[in-house]
Amino acid sequence: MKITTDMLHPELRQVGKWIRRLQPKMNQRKMKKLGRFSQKVLYGKYSGPNRLREVWIPRKDGSLLRLCVFRPRERMSSDKEIFLNHSGKQWDASIDKAPGLLWLHGGGYSLGAPEQDASLIDDFIRVSGSVVVAPDYTLSGDAPYPAALEDAYLALQWLKDLASEYGVRSDQLFIGGNSAGGGLTAALSLLARDRGEVNIALQIPLYPMLDASRQTASAQIENSPVWNSQYNEVAWKMYLGPDYQAENLPIYASPAQATDYSNLPPTYTHVGTMEPFFDETVSYISHLLEAGVPVHFKLFEGAYHAFDIIQPNTPIAREARAHLLTTFKYAVDNYFSEQPN
Repeated sequence: MKITTDMLHPELRQVGKWIRRLQPKMNQRKMKKLGRFSQKVLYGKYSGPNRLREVWIPRKDGSLLRLCVFRPRERMSSDKEIFLNHSGKQWDASIDKAPGLLWLHGGGYSLGAPEQDASLIDDFIRVSGSVVVAPDYTLSGDAPYPAALEDAYLALQWLKDLASEYGVRSDQLFIGGNSAGGGLTAALSLLARDRGEVNIALQIPLYPMLDASRQTASAQIENSPVWNSQYNEVAWKMYLGPDYQAENLPIYASPAQATDYSNLPPTYTHVGTMEPFFDETVSYISHLLEAGVPVHFKLFEGAYHAFDIIQPNTPIAREARAHLLTTFKYAVDNYFSEQPN
């Protein structure tokens, strides 16, 4: 299945055309090399308005997981956290707390680092005062599933356990991510529900990578900008490793295989119609609605994968960002989930 340039949204056509022309063929060796390069380029590169602190927490095997903890600059590091409200008045963090957001970066499970989403993280903080924890989860070039998901769960547990210390409301733990980060978000929601140790008040799986079977019509698009069927096949092979094409994959590896969508957190997502994950996103949302999960969903006609990141200054990308942030603010005011005893 192929798309033509005129099938893309008018604001995205020119850049989308050039991306398609310049996209190289992909294989596992190239993907792994790009993963290492992306980390080298991105690590430590943050110059935004908020404070970034790196925290290292132990995994079960004794290795360390790097967390990037983003906080509003008004929060001062002393014996206790101090906030400034809009009038300039100070108050103790133990009195007024903010939501905690676990954010999982995209990159086909094989590329990227937490710093790549700094602009969006800054926006989440700007509209809500949230504390955002972005784990540097294990890329598939270093270890296949379930390494990345277990890192995400470990970071979620850390956020729950340290919520008070960082001025986070324990009843407002949100999770989200884009692309593969969206897939990890959906998987993490299922895993947290089934383990029963952490309650999530909101999930934001943006244009998520959910379906290892790759059998939907949109997953067959050979020439979509940024992410296409070939890239998708390579990425799933790397992520699943020896389990690639195995029957009865765990739902935590490929959330599209889930059959029970009950008791999942309220959900926001958006997706474009000209990208490989269109059909699986729409199917996922349909299952959530059938299960009675509150859903906020926005569809963008003619948009390719990650259009809101690649062309952030176009009106359609600004609309996507505004819709996301408006819903996020609504969630801050309306979605809560007490932690289990």
